[in-house]
Amino acid sequence: MPVTPPDGIRLVIRKKGFESYYMSKVKSSRTYKEKARAAIKKPAALGEDIDLDTYLDTAEKKPYQPDPSQLPVKTKKHMLSAGIILDDMRQRSGTYIQMDNAPIHSSSRQEGVEVMAVSQALEKYDWLQDYWWQAVAVDADKFTANVELSQYDGYFIRALAGQKTVLPVQACLYLSKERLAQKVHNIIIAEEDSELHIITGCTTSLGQEPGLHMGVSEFYIKRGARVTFTMIHSWNPETAVRPRTGAIVAENGLFLSNYVLMKPVRTLQMYPTARCVGENSVVRYNSVLVATPGSSLDVGSRVLLNAKGARTEIVARAITTGGDIVSRGYIEGNAPEVKGHLECRGLILQEKGMIHAIPELKGTLAGIDLSHEAAVGKIAEEEVEYLMARGLSRSEATATIVRGFLRVDIEGLPAALSVELQRAIEASEKEVM
Repeated sequence: MPVTPPDGIRLVIRKKGFESYYMSKVKSSRTYKEKARAAIKKPAALGEDIDLDTYLDTAEKKPYQPDPSQLPVKTKKHMLSAGIILDDMRQRSGTYIQMDNAPIHSSSRQEGVEVMAVSQALEKYDWLQDYWWQAVAVDADKFTANVELSQYDGYFIRALAGQKTVLPVQACLYLSKERLAQKVHNIIIAEEDSELHIITGCTTSLGQEPGLHMGVSEFYIKRGARVTFTMIHSWNPETAVRPRTGAIVAENGLFLSNYVLMKPVRTLQMYPTARCVGENSVVRYNSVLVATPGSSLDVGSRVLLNAKGARTEIVARAITTGGDIVSRGYIEGNAPEVKGHLECRGLILQEKGMIHAIPELKGTLAGIDLSHEAAVGKIAEEEVEYLMARGLSRSEATATIVRGFLRVDIEGLPAALSVELQRAIEASEKEVM
């Protein structure tokens, strides 16, 4: 039976001979373009404001690369810092690369897994419009509005029903033009009982030049499907970043999201929201954040448990070496027998820098189980002395403690992906020390 969740979003059953769960908001008389125009000056609810007029809208289009291993060595090195492997693509089930605002490569190496530019997918599938702006509101703020009004491209990744990726799919969003506003709209669909593992690497070739990344990502995890999504950001000290992400998870579906930021960035604000609309659906968010001097991060995760037996866990590790971090977490229980837990731990390594943990829980009926814990502090001197007494120098002892702090045990992450995630963290540790 179709269910109407409390937030006004309704389940729709597609006429394809099988049940598939995608979301359709109650449409107003205005089009998405009209809604976007009305919100074009609307500031984000969180984070510092950004003057979009100081950024460029267009960049020279780069040629399509049928073999991305032939990209310049320096370019591939930047992409590798964000987890993107181009010299041996046998390690990936598919690859998408967008440079500035244009796709330069898309390919799939596994049957039943589609990887292409979203513009190509819109031409191929007329039903894709049904998913457009359903997990993220087009008028959420001026960043979503701007993406809609000057849409360039993004990636479309889809696993067909029952298909399971053997190796991760990788997608790279690469910023190469100074002062460009990169605008991306991504759609990810896991059909019933499918399994998708995705690594998205966002990076730049710019040194100290400014740039802006605006990325909208919509995830649709259908009945019994599983999606693990690992996003690695490797920006520069003058980049402004505004991702806007939403996920809708159907019955017995799983959405596992990992976020890693260990390189300098000027300003980052993101607050992805997942809605559990099917019974026994599961969402887990894990994040590892480092704020270097001059960085301002306002990062969080939000989960709405709108179906019986839905569960979530939000875990954040935050370190400041002089920058500012606001670490948010929000869980809302709106259905019987739901469970949720928030955990935020922060470590201050220098005299300057700030970590502000904001855990929030909201329950709207009896029979739910929500909890949180948060801790912010510095490295305990007794821990350093303990390791020094066993032969480590002070710097080695500190590095050991930080390494252990950053190691997040992620339940449900495939072994190969877990190794890559830890490799990315370890490769960036010098940014912390």
